[in-house]
Amino acid sequence: MTQTSAKPLRKPEPAWPAVVAILGVGGLHLSLPEPLTFGPSWLLLVVVSVLMVPVVIARLRGSFALNQVLGYIVLGIATAAMLWSLFLLVRSLPGHQLAPSGLLRSAAALWVANILVFASWYWRLDAGGPHARNLRGNHTEGDFLFPQMTLAPPTQKPVDPGWAPGFVDYLFLAFNTSTAFSPTDSPVLSRWAKGLMMVQSSISLTTLALLAARAVNIL
Repeated sequence: MTQTSAKPLRKPEPAWPAVVAILGVGGLHLSLPEPLTFGPSWLLLVVVSVLMVPVVIARLRGSFALNQVLGYIVLGIATAAMLWSLFLLVRSLPGHQLAPSGLLRSAAALWVANILVFASWYWRLDAGGPHARNLRGNHTEGDFLFPQMTLAPPTQKPVDPGWAPGFVDYLFLAFNTSTAFSPTDSPVLSRWAKGLMMVQSSISLTTLALLAARAVNIL
């Protein structure tokens, strides 16, 4: 049985939150000073907007394998752009190349972009991706142990038989990782997920350290 011929066991998960998240990363890129971007600040938004067209078309046509591959490409570009901007931001600090307002705005934009990018990675990768989760029916196993997967009736409220994590669940997971530097309500089970969360926490720690250092300098 192939991904394109398999019949989903539940109503397909809407993909528009993930599309909005990636476009949001491109929008946040616009707020960065051009010394911190690869090319013009609008370039990332244009690139991801163009590439998201075949991603959406592939999903609408039921070409889920192609949709997944194209999604990886878009996420890879967004991740590379974010990491490059963070590198340039750190490199600019010793020379005081940015005004205080530009530094604070850039660090905040990269912190939010970090959440959106890694939420999208978790959504794309967990349990084989959104289409694989949809085919599986009830979400009883994956790379993250969500609280709904541990509830046991009748002592607790039973889980909806058709429950599966959506993009908001991964967004919440990514937000917690960027603020607490660790998972909170959802333990991490697989090695790739642990590796990604370590990278996300490191990026978040770097950007927050820049904000804190600037605040101390101002005081």
